[in-house]
Amino acid sequence: MLSLFLCDLRGSLSRPAKLIHVPFTRTQRLTLAIVPRLAAFLIRVLGATLRYEDVFAPNGTLGHVIPGPVVYAFWHRSLLTCAHRFRNLGIAILISPSFDGELIARTVSHLGFFPVRGSSSRGGALGLRNMQLAYQAGHRCAITADGPRGPAMILKPGAVQLARLVEAPWIGAFYALPQRAWTLNSWDRFLIPKPFSRVVFSWPAHTPNAASLDQTQAALQTALEQAVALADRRFTPPI
Repeated sequence: MLSLFLCDLRGSLSRPAKLIHVPFTRTQRLTLAIVPRLAAFLIRVLGATLRYEDVFAPNGTLGHVIPGPVVYAFWHRSLLTCAHRFRNLGIAILISPSFDGELIARTVSHLGFFPVRGSSSRGGALGLRNMQLAYQAGHRCAITADGPRGPAMILKPGAVQLARLVEAPWIGAFYALPQRAWTLNSWDRFLIPKPFSRVVFSWPAHTPNAASLDQTQAALQTALEQAVALADRRFTPPI
């Protein structure tokens, strides 16, 4: 079934990738004029106080120094810290076409990201097609592997589908964990690092884009879980 989906998607690449825009209300337009700039400013201010540390699994590699095009996956709860550390690199990130997605898209644009509109669930083919165009333009491409609605830390097929579509040789993964953070009561247990916190970024080995889709999906899930365990160990005293 997935192979048929990918074939149909390849065949549709000659058609423009368009979103149907619903007019915003006056209140929404005012919100969009103010909130993204303010949010980007606050992320820069908070991020300036953070201290980043990288830890690596065997054969792990610092991802953002690898030139594009590449495909990376990470858990949704790490999004805020990543928005600061990886700013101004032109990283393409898939964002839903909802109003909330519009707020996020405009915020990350102020931080030097390349927002790609579409969804990994509704309108998934459109999102993948637009991400493929970003990959072909040379961007590093990042997908929240369990977004936009979870379940938390359960890999959805979007990252693997994209890698298959663009014939990427591997898929990267990483995780960001603040030592001190506020944890929101949301589906993803979203992390907001506290000022002056240390943040560990963990980097497992790349997941090969194997011949079997199921094998690649399982291996990437394992790599993401390994990234979480690797970061957790930095803040957990040995027994």
